[in-house]
Amino acid sequence: MVKLNVIYTRTGDTGETGLGDGSRRSKSDARVAAMGDVDETNCAIGLALLAVRNMSDAADLAIEPVLTRIQNDLFDLGADLCLPAQAHEKPGAVLRVAASQVKAIERAIDALNAKLHPLRSFVLPGGTAAASALHQARAVCRRAERAMVALASIEGEAVGEAALAYVNRLSDYLFVAARAANDFGRSDVLWAPGANQSESADQTEDDE
Repeated sequence: MVKLNVIYTRTGDTGETGLGDGSRRSKSDARVAAMGDVDETNCAIGLALLAVRNMSDAADLAIEPVLTRIQNDLFDLGADLCLPAQAHEKPGAVLRVAASQVKAIERAIDALNAKLHPLRSFVLPGGTAAASALHQARAVCRRAERAMVALASIEGEAVGEAALAYVNRLSDYLFVAARAANDFGRSDVLWAPGANQSESADQTEDDE
């Protein structure tokens, strides 16, 4: 059971923080940065969750319970990143993101995707407030994924395969959830390539 009574400890005043194994790292360290981006993803999902709850058809979308579960999963992911893998680590001895959590997101993606209106162009991050918030969470999630991939590329810094797969699937889920929040894609704001170029050219001629 986690018990936190003291909020400030002063141990991070020198720009370092502790990992789960007791080692100290700079707060600019790649592992700490990845953990921070995962935390930010969770915060963005929290805001998206509020927007989803305010939708009249929130229950029909079935997004809320999935997002609630994902927020807990992201704490698992943070715990996974906080404790670098040890040599000869016994399976189950340390909290790690599991393949079952990846599969759960895949099932959630498939369930929503089956209901979506066909996608005929790239989607702009807009539409309903819930869709916009979900797109914002998706973009933050992609940043977390990039940070984790960068961490994994550093010699001596391991990141679990399931952890990387989870954050990749999560951004996919947030994309389809955003489309679902736009009347299952019928109200998506679509990209129109070059739509404003002729208008800009006309404006330039007028200015001359």
